[in-house]
Amino acid sequence: MPPARKHASGYVSSFPGRSAVCAASVAGAIATCLAGTPAFAQTEGGAVYLEQPKLTKVDCLRSCASRGRAQPGSTLRVRGKALSSVDSMIFHGADGRGDDTRAKVRAGSATRLNVEVPVSATTGPVSVRTESKQRSNRTRPLAILPGPPPEANPDLTPVPGMRQAGAPHLETGTSRTKAFVGARRAVTFSYRVTDGQPATVRVELVRASDSAVVRAWTPATTEGAVQKLSWNGKLGRANAPRGRYSFRLSVAAADGARAQSSQTGNATRDSFDLYDHVYPVRGKHSYGSAGARFGSGRSGHSHQGHDVFARCGTRMVAARGGKVKFSGYHGAAGNYMVIDGGASGYDYAYMHLTAPSPFRKGDRVYTGQEIGTVGDSGNAQGCHLHFEMWGNPGWYSGGRPVDPFPALRAWDSWS
Repeated sequence: MPPARKHASGYVSSFPGRSAVCAASVAGAIATCLAGTPAFAQTEGGAVYLEQPKLTKVDCLRSCASRGRAQPGSTLRVRGKALSSVDSMIFHGADGRGDDTRAKVRAGSATRLNVEVPVSATTGPVSVRTESKQRSNRTRPLAILPGPPPEANPDLTPVPGMRQAGAPHLETGTSRTKAFVGARRAVTFSYRVTDGQPATVRVELVRASDSAVVRAWTPATTEGAVQKLSWNGKLGRANAPRGRYSFRLSVAAADGARAQSSQTGNATRDSFDLYDHVYPVRGKHSYGSAGARFGSGRSGHSHQGHDVFARCGTRMVAARGGKVKFSGYHGAAGNYMVIDGGASGYDYAYMHLTAPSPFRKGDRVYTGQEIGTVGDSGNAQGCHLHFEMWGNPGWYSGGRPVDPFPALRAWDSWS
């Protein structure tokens, strides 16, 4: 499938207003009007016109993602007219009303207000609503990049390892049992040292296959405080190989008395399994019939990927992190994006997304980060992900497509 021509993404932050006429008001009450219509309030002296709020511009003000785009937790600055009575903003998403979410706005003026992007908000139009339930026009789609997944806070438990008399007590915990190379935070190790200020602290990452220490940290530690350190799945500049790893904590008191967490090896304490890819479709799925396979016949060409069928709107994530190489629309591929997996040696193409991905060319995407949802845009028969893998030098850059099915099955087995 040839690459799409470059064109505007449609993600803009300024937009025209919209005029409309409100239906007759209800006597003795403020009329409830359809979105985009003015309203009237009945008083003893007659109807009073309530100006319809109008949005003219939405910008990300604080805690923004790359290139000034919004993400969950960002503060948006909203500009327009008749905004003084606005009490909430509706994030309409891309999939009907099912993914709509509402957020309270912060007090502003008739022309400006602020609002924080809620965690559940996704790319799509936004509008505002007043205390009298009058709604503004909807904007064009506002790009909202997915934020990082919430970091797990593991329960810290006392370690059963070696402890000499007078040494501090140790508690540890690890955020997950499965970690992925290229994730924003592959895994986080937490610990607490009590009953004595430690003189030295050392955290080691141990490979289970041969008990080798592959990485070590010597963090500053305060007695009684929970300390955290994260590992991204890399050893130097290289990605660590798949396998089981464990954290080991060693602490020495000022008098030399030592405490250490259990020897790791194949033990389960503070251990996790590291993988190089995550399965991209995060819901119930199937691999289709013979026509879904790599190499199956198509009009004028052969199928260059494998189709994974899932319910429309099923969440989709990056199988491997990297930089976005293409993001746009193609008549056959629909909404699609291509991620350069860098050290993995592959480019990964995701096609038929429900809506354009908020990521643009050049953006950094992490393994397991949401990039869109399964759809049927373009030339698609039923909602599915058309997934391609291209060897170096990459997608329509001199590389060739390879059959992704064996890889998909392997990722499916551990994801």
